[in-house]
Amino acid sequence: MAVSSSIQKIVCCMGKPVAGNPTQYMMEKAFAAAGLEWRYLTLEVESEDLGDAIRGMRAMGFQGGNFTIPHKVHVAQYLQGLSKAAKLMGAVNCIRREGDSFIGENTDGQGFVQSLREVTDPEGKKFVILGAGGAARAISVELGLAGAAEMTIVNRSLQRGQALVELLNDDVKVPTKLLVWEDDYAVEEGTDVVVNATSIGLGDADARVPVDVETLTAEMVVADVIFNPPLTRLLRDAAERGCTTLDGLGMLVNQAVIAFKIWTDVDLDPAVMREALEEYLEV
Repeated sequence: MAVSSSIQKIVCCMGKPVAGNPTQYMMEKAFAAAGLEWRYLTLEVESEDLGDAIRGMRAMGFQGGNFTIPHKVHVAQYLQGLSKAAKLMGAVNCIRREGDSFIGENTDGQGFVQSLREVTDPEGKKFVILGAGGAARAISVELGLAGAAEMTIVNRSLQRGQALVELLNDDVKVPTKLLVWEDDYAVEEGTDVVVNATSIGLGDADARVPVDVETLTAEMVVADVIFNPPLTRLLRDAAERGCTTLDGLGMLVNQAVIAFKIWTDVDLDPAVMREALEEYLEV
């Protein structure tokens, strides 16, 4: 494969095909802003070809990459090491090159924590996490590593919810309990931060997360991982209750900034990524 000599480094995204790629758009803008002749490629790779794809990345000198569904778990077997967070989560969404090796990271939760710190310090706080899927797992692990005092996982599936609770209690060492989600969830008094880590609201600004909004208070921070649309119904309802709100754009931007630093060792102003993302989403 011939690569233009004007391109110094290449990173890529492998996984499920999507209609457009906001991360690719942000990264290309960021490379240009930093004066780097790098490229960010989006590649669709079938699960059975993942090992060959990783070997190809190594052979062609790729600097790293991102991984989306369905590769986040299975890619670990083809790597030469994992960060502490990626090992705890059992999932990788970013790899970096060290010599001839690829090391797995997970920037999903890091991006959320970085975004959260813009409104409150997670240390010593009591969290409610809605959901127990990949996003909830990444966020809750990073919150635990950041010093969260206590967590409640609210999830419809007992099995998946209990698995996350056991991980947080046993391995991350943060006191965590499970509530099985049946009707509208009533947020407990004393909760500092509520995080919607489900996919409810993705592409639908009127989709309702089953939470009793009357139990949200002005002392709480309410965050949503959904970035499109950025102003979800949950955030609108929370704002009406006087809560501090945090949209999913910040998480996506900050995880991209973290990945950019991992690959390039360049500290980029997050405003560059935020502007590119808002331009891409036309918001």
